[in-house]
Parts: sequence; C-alpha cells; structure tokens
Amino acid sequence: MTHPPRHHGLPPRRPNIGITPDWIDASPEAPFARYELKVPYADAVLRSGGLPFVLPYTEDPLCVEAYLDRVSGLLVTGGAFDIPAEAYGETPGEGMGALKEGRTSFETAIMRAALKRNMPVLGICGGMQLLNVVLGGTLHQDIARELPEAREHEQKHDRTQPQHPVDVREGSLLAEAVGRGQLMVNSTHHQAVKKPGPQVTVSAVSSDGVIEAIESSAHLFAVGVQWHPEYMLNNLPVHGGLYKVFIQKARDHRR
Repeated sequence: MTHPPRHHGLPPRRPNIGITPDWIDASPEAPFARYELKVPYADAVLRSGGLPFVLPYTEDPLCVEAYLDRVSGLLVTGGAFDIPAEAYGETPGEGMGALKEGRTSFETAIMRAALKRNMPVLGICGGMQLLNVVLGGTLHQDIARELPEAREHEQKHDRTQPQHPVDVREGSLLAEAVGRGQLMVNSTHHQAVKKPGPQVTVSAVSSDGVIEAIESSAHLFAVGVQWHPEYMLNNLPVHGGLYKVFIQKARDHRR
C-alpha cells in the first residue's frame, strides 16, 4: 500500500490536548449536573496549534489511561473551589472555600498518570495548586489570613486586564515561553503555594512574596501558573507564549 506524498509547507500536526472541565451541580432550574469549560481555554489551545478535547470525570483507572492514550498533553484548569487540606496533610482552617471532591479526585488521578508518562502538563490557577500538591507540596489555605501583608489577589475588575506584576526567573521553562523579568498578570485566587514539592522549582513570584508559577525539575514539561494567561491573549499577547510552548512540547511528546 502506498501513501500520498507529504507536501512541504503544510501546517504542523495538531496534538490532541485533554482539558479538565468544571462540574456544576444540578439545581431546580437545571435538573441535571453538567460539565462546563470556559471558552478561553479551548481558544488558547486552538490558537496555539493544539486540538482540544474535554475529559469527563471517571473513577476507572483504565478510563484514565485510555484518555491519556489519546492525548499528547494535559491542561488542568482552574475554578471557584479549593483542594481539600487533607490532600497535603493539613486540617481545614478558617477561610477555606467550597470543595469539589469528585473533580479533585479525577484531576489528581489523571495528573499523576500523565506525569508518570512524562506527558506535558499545564496547570492553570487551581491546576497549578494541584500540581504542587501532587508533587508533594502544600498550600496556603487563605492568603488574607496566612499572609496579611500580601496584596489583594482576587481582582474585582475585568479579568482580561492585569492586576499586578510578577518576576519571571531566568532559566525557567516559563521564561522560555514569556521571557524573564517583570510580567503583568491577572489574579483570581485566594489560595497559593506554601511549600513547593521536593522537585518543584519556583519560576515566578509577585512582589509580596506569593509564589505565582512553578515547574517540575523531574519532568519534561510540568508547569503551573497562578494567573489566567488565556484571558489576556488579546490584550497582552505575550501570554500566548506559554500555550505555544506547551503545545510544542505535546507535539514533540508523540514523535
């Protein structure tokens, strides 16, 4: 059997990117629970050369592995919920927000499995916090209570606009994606990385000392950022660099 010749100048193959959705409980107005994914996540993957696929939750390890057989990278999204304190060896304190234990259980399982395969992983906001926990780190349960001198990290204005600067550290994967030095970011979180995991390096910090980005030194590409770059692609295009590097690493993973 012969195959048609490859034509030079074709765009590169789009790697499949698995994206974790949020979970919305049933209500009197909407009697069925539903998955929800904010459009900017999928748009950022598409604009960066990837092919996005939403991953419904499962407790079956075989299904988790089947998902990963079909994707080249994993994007773990954020949401208005907290990771249970027990997941990092603490007890819940004042200031803890709502939990979505089914979501966290699934995201933990698929993140662990992806990291075991050395598959590229990108964690956004809560996804960064989960990455640190999965890699053995801990979290500040509530910035305002534990770090009273910190700035406000839950901006009230348009989230397509930045809130504060972070310092991107030279030599990091993040610096490869967006450049080193000062970067303006948006901010929508009340928790943050407290103690990085044993093989986690800090790649960006805000001026008040809050850790804003991490990456694993033990994996090809396991990066987390505390902000939402996908919200700012039009206003601050530099943020698209993170998705572009992620997609390229995913493309390389399947070669």
